[in-house]
Amino acid sequence: MEYIYAALLLHNAGKEITEENVTAVLKSAGVQVQDARVKALVAALEGVNIEEAINKAALAPVAAAAPAAAPAAAAPVAEEEEKEESKKEEDEESGLAGLGALFG
Repeated sequence: MEYIYAALLLHNAGKEITEENVTAVLKSAGVQVQDARVKALVAALEGVNIEEAINKAALAPVAAAAPAAAPAAAAPVAEEEEKEESKKEEDEESGLAGLGALFG
């Protein structure tokens, strides 16, 4: 997370997000810097409109997403149970019809 915070700090200060700048921010904060992570972060942020990403994240209904996910997940389970019950009933009915044919 420190790496992302460093990039956000640089963005907020109006500085360019480069490997050197991110490394400098992290070192000044006392973080042991991993060059591979810095390179990956800078590469991932290349061409990204950070301001737009921040605005989208701020508008996302985070608190409402968790409760809404639970009922949505339950719906397929209920549908699956109904399908299984329906199939069992069909199997039973077809089985009974087959037995009836045996006895005439």
